[in-house]
Amino acid sequence: MKHLLAILMTLAPAMALAAEGKPKGLLNPSLGNSDFVVLIGFVLFLAILFYFNVPAMLMGMLDKRAEGIKAELDEARALREEAQSILANYERQSREVADQAERIVAQGKADAEAAAVEARAALERSIARRVKSAEDQIQSAEDKAVRSVRDRAVEVAIAAAAETIAKQMAAADANKMIDNAIGEVERRLH
Repeated sequence: MKHLLAILMTLAPAMALAAEGKPKGLLNPSLGNSDFVVLIGFVLFLAILFYFNVPAMLMGMLDKRAEGIKAELDEARALREEAQSILANYERQSREVADQAERIVAQGKADAEAAAVEARAALERSIARRVKSAEDQIQSAEDKAVRSVRDRAVEVAIAAAAETIAKQMAAADANKMIDNAIGEVERRLH
């Protein structure tokens, strides 16, 4: 309202001058003057805008919109920071998983090498046991064969000696010699 009053006060001297018969122009108070009517319409329009506090409402709406944009920017910035944090966390976890996988692979290789060495040693021990067992069996077979050959040789020798002695000796002497030979063989074999 104060603004309207200020405008009217500004226009009052111009109206007074127009009444004196000055030439028609912008300040001519006649309603037939289109410049004057437009000026009055414009002033009334401004007065209505200020009376209903439209500039303050516009400024309030602009301020609200600016606050909304600022809030959206802050939220976007917070989301970006959170996304960067999550990305950094995933990258860190990825590196940790890769490191852990490398450690597992290295441990697996070391375990495999140790198992291979152990298996090789176990195989060598098994081969050595089998070789020893085979050697023992061979030695036992050789000993058995030697005993068998000796026994057979002794039997043949005894038989030959008995036959030779039987031809050359009497029956009593022969029996005595056979008993002595059998005793001697038994003593040597055992």
